[in-house]
Amino acid sequence: MYCDYLIQILTARVYDVAQETPLEYAPNLSARLNNQLLLKREDMQSVFSFKLRGAYNKMVQLSPDLLAQGVIAASAGNHAQGVALAADRLRTRAIIVMPITTPQVKVDAVKSRGGVVVLHGNTYDDAYSYARQLEAEKGLTFIHPFDDPYVIAGQGTIGMEILRQYQQPIHAIFVAIGGGGLISGIGAYVKRLRPEIKVIGVEPVDADAMSQSLKAGHRVRLSQVGLFADGVAVREVGEETFRLCQQYVDEIILVGTDDTCAAIKDVFEDTRSILEPAGALAIAAAKAYAEREQIQGKTLIAVACGANMNFDRLRFVAERAELGERREAIFAVTIPEERGSLRKFCELIGKHNLTEFNYRIADAKTAHIFVGVQIQNRTDASKMVETFQAHGFETLDLTDDELTKLHLRHMVGGHSPLAYNELLYRFEFPERPGALMKFVDSMSLNWNISLFHYRNNGADYGRIVVGIQVPPYEMQEWQAFLDTLGYRYWDENKNPAYKLFLG
Repeated sequence: MYCDYLIQILTARVYDVAQETPLEYAPNLSARLNNQLLLKREDMQSVFSFKLRGAYNKMVQLSPDLLAQGVIAASAGNHAQGVALAADRLRTRAIIVMPITTPQVKVDAVKSRGGVVVLHGNTYDDAYSYARQLEAEKGLTFIHPFDDPYVIAGQGTIGMEILRQYQQPIHAIFVAIGGGGLISGIGAYVKRLRPEIKVIGVEPVDADAMSQSLKAGHRVRLSQVGLFADGVAVREVGEETFRLCQQYVDEIILVGTDDTCAAIKDVFEDTRSILEPAGALAIAAAKAYAEREQIQGKTLIAVACGANMNFDRLRFVAERAELGERREAIFAVTIPEERGSLRKFCELIGKHNLTEFNYRIADAKTAHIFVGVQIQNRTDASKMVETFQAHGFETLDLTDDELTKLHLRHMVGGHSPLAYNELLYRFEFPERPGALMKFVDSMSLNWNISLFHYRNNGADYGRIVVGIQVPPYEMQEWQAFLDTLGYRYWDENKNPAYKLFLG
């Protein structure tokens, strides 16, 4: 069925509940990028995200009979609040199925708006399947979070506002992608009126369903998605949104967790507002694009699409932001265990500020140093490595090593002569009651835990590193354990940082 999105967007019913959000200049970011960066502040909506636009525009089209029966939705949080608000305004009931991993701040927000919350499954897809089941059982109308023309048109009003608010040349607009509703609406409007403007999508590196789909030429379903940017943690994009992205999206940029955390910090420093990870993706991509293309004096617009941040997660964001900004480097340095070596090493660090310093004697001849140093950029870090090595200090740059960033920097201690047959693995699991106990209970009693590190980062998933002593003749049982556990895992036995400090 043909849909003229320009007409649909121009006639969308969103302003009963939504406000026209400001397009704000970001002075600090603009100065650093040598370009003008403008932020479309959708985090300032009453539900702290853009989602109420599409949800209301869809629901206001329903007949009185359908509205009277009620609506149902599946959401990781922001769409849920939009549906709950729209239902309250239209005086109908709303059931929202949310993944168990949804931050509590989003669950509470939905309940406060009168929505009935049902927690089910670990991912959006689990919640979606259950919501469709309840839809049939209870005779409700399902409000899709992205793959619906009315929802897409509602989100597209953001593109309409951008072009009205800034009528001078725009080089590119950056938009986060989950299921694709937001970028489809913005792209359909912008490309119709100003086709010279680049519409650039942004996805996390571990939730890149649209990127993979566009490359393949058909929708690709991911086997799993990262949960840090929970607002875009979608395994499969919509059929209609995929079609529109094929037409209107110029490219997709993938960003990592550290870059996203850095973008959250950047926006805070410019606005004193705290975006959620999904809400900061567009800013992270704008920074990466400006650096890659070496452009200057252009106008870039990033849609700050959400601010439903779990407060406990700020600890993790703060730790990783410096790495994302390339302002901290982490090194493992081996120095001779002799008089004056430590002083010489400290002299080589010079005027760089230390963020962390751990020293551990290894044997009669050598000692190991685990050090974090503030840097200006990655070139600065490379020069430090060259300097250390030129003076005879063997150095490993661990700045981009996940085991180091997540665990080793918090637990550097030393080797154990008792840790024979030790295997080292990292695991990631949904952060919910009983998950850690499930892990421990599922292991064989013959295996001894020789090392264990877990740290609650306030995220939707927990991460542990475990050293386990497994007899060589039980390696087949160990592999079977890994295959049936159901958690993501990484083999770290060959990690040089492990061998240096713990192995």
